[in-house]
Amino acid sequence: MVASAQTAPADTVAYRAKLEGDLAVLEQEIAAQQTILTNKQREGVSLERDIAILTAQIAKSKLSIRARNISIDGLVSDIGVKGRTIVKYSAKIDREHDSLAALLRRTDELDTYSIAEVALSGKPLSEFFGDLDAFQYVEDAIDVSLHEVGVAKKTTEEEKVALEERKAKEMDLRHQQELEKKFLDSKEAEKVQILKVTKGQEKEYQKVLKDKQSRAATIRAALFALRDSGEIQFGQALDYANAVSKKTGVRPAFLLAIFMQESGFGKNQGSCYLKDRNTGAGTSFRTGNIIQRVMKPDRDVSPFFTITGNVGRDPFNTLVSCPQEVGYGGAMGAAQFIPSTWVLYEKLITRALGISVADPWNPRDAFMAAGFLLKDNGAKSGSYSAERDAACRYFSGSKCSLSSWAKTYGDQVMKKADTIQTTMIDPLENA
Repeated sequence: MVASAQTAPADTVAYRAKLEGDLAVLEQEIAAQQTILTNKQREGVSLERDIAILTAQIAKSKLSIRARNISIDGLVSDIGVKGRTIVKYSAKIDREHDSLAALLRRTDELDTYSIAEVALSGKPLSEFFGDLDAFQYVEDAIDVSLHEVGVAKKTTEEEKVALEERKAKEMDLRHQQELEKKFLDSKEAEKVQILKVTKGQEKEYQKVLKDKQSRAATIRAALFALRDSGEIQFGQALDYANAVSKKTGVRPAFLLAIFMQESGFGKNQGSCYLKDRNTGAGTSFRTGNIIQRVMKPDRDVSPFFTITGNVGRDPFNTLVSCPQEVGYGGAMGAAQFIPSTWVLYEKLITRALGISVADPWNPRDAFMAAGFLLKDNGAKSGSYSAERDAACRYFSGSKCSLSSWAKTYGDQVMKKADTIQTTMIDPLENA
């Protein structure tokens, strides 16, 4: 019953087969454009070579957008099938609930007979035993109905999980398509601008290249703020992010967006000093006012003293996060790890960096710590939905769908990641 209910109609199967065939053709064309790109990139820098690369990039982006459309169409079709299956099984659960209610009412009726009532009623024993048979029939029917409800409920839950997965994939594909469109627009504009400025002259193109290199140097030198750790040059932050990406698979732009978000969040929420080891109370860095719940005493104070002792810091004069409306503060450095979490990642950090002590206030160490936590949160896959959920978990410990605060944080991180990629990383890589 379950298998047949989930089988797609013949027209849906045929539609999916056509989509898959079209997608396979496009993937071959994309691979051909990638080969052109790879071969051209091996040549020396020249106007002809770079125009050919831009042309291949534009062609590849157009093909990728078409491929994304096909994949999205397939997912939309799958989502429709899953949605209909969920409706079917939800209706079955409702029917079985009604059936159970009727059977239970019948059980109550049969259960009202007592032996004395049967003996005094003058009814034949055959009728009494007939009622017993009816009672057994009702009990058996209840067992069957409960089983049917259980099967339908389990199937519905599985279908809902599958539906959410497909919706997440669709969101990922649509986001990737938006990036492809932005990339396509930028490359088409770049090609037009190069041909307009250089008028096909190699000498003029070399001037364009020098200008790009100058802009890239400006980007690398720009200051990148880190919460409670000061500022470093963006080029240094990108180097850290690239090193972390090699160890964890977390995308550099996404990692940098987390730190940019935390820095802004620090400006809004402020920082505190721990002042009372026993209660976890402290003071505001801005105002000097007493603040309760700066650090959770039984969870974070002891590891905090160990961490600050290892890196030679005064625990009572080291900035940590202030508490928010709910819970405690106490998060340390640019990556904003609470002490009890930091100690869980210390060995991973020291091993990855080849150091003996991990320092939460050292940007290099903080980047590596954040990378490992984001990897554990699912960001390694690099998809939009996985990164967004990883950001939400980084902020609140829960998925975006479970917290409006976390969702806002995750959405802001993803916007920052796009901005960092398109306005900072891409210009550096194309310089």
